[in-house]
Formats: sequence, structure tokens, C-alpha cells
Amino acid sequence: MERLLKTHYNMSSREIMDSKNGVSTRRMDFRDPVVENVCDKFLRRSDVGYEKYGRTLDDERKGKHKDLLGYLNDVQEELMDAILYIQAAREEMIDQIQEQRMNNIIRNGNNGEHYDNTPEEN
Repeated sequence: MERLLKTHYNMSSREIMDSKNGVSTRRMDFRDPVVENVCDKFLRRSDVGYEKYGRTLDDERKGKHKDLLGYLNDVQEELMDAILYIQAAREEMIDQIQEQRMNNIIRNGNNGEHYDNTPEEN
């Protein structure tokens, strides 16, 4: 019993709830911190989805809450959102480049005529 208490004492609230609900855990070693960060984000994203819908993707699939067409529709919508985020990020980057050029022009005290090559917006 003391060992169980020590184990629970060192566990996060999520780990405690997971163990009570029969959720499996595994220890993973990462050689690449980028991969570790992505995995952490997947886990957090899964937690958000579970909080919002009260079930896992596996529960959803096995419970036939959505069919293949529904999953494909979700993928399409997510990819469309990704394209919008990419475009917004591109426009933000262009704005930052133009602002940096203007700051250089002001700092150098010239009229900036030679700075007429701005990034193209596609």
C-alpha cells in the first residue's frame, strides 16, 4: 500500500485519473526534443478533445459515431483551416519585412527608392 501511495504521490492528476479509468501508460525515451514536443502536443490535443466530446477517437470509431465520409469531411475542413493559417502567417511575415525595411530607411536617412523589391503575395 505504501508503494502505491508513493506512486500516486509522484503522479500528475491526469496520470491518477488515467490509472483509475484503466488508461495505459508507457515511458518513452526521445532522442529528438522536436519529436517529444510534438508528442506532448498530441497528448494535450487528445485531452482537449476528450474534455469537449467525452470520448476518445477510438470510442468514436468503435461506437460508429461517425462514418468514413464524416472523417474525410473532418480532414478536409482541418486542411482548409491549415491553408488559411498559412496565408495569414505569410501576410504577417510580409508586413514584418516591410516594417523592418521602413525602419532601416528611417534609420539610414534615405528615401528608400532602392527598396522597391517587396515580397510577392501569391
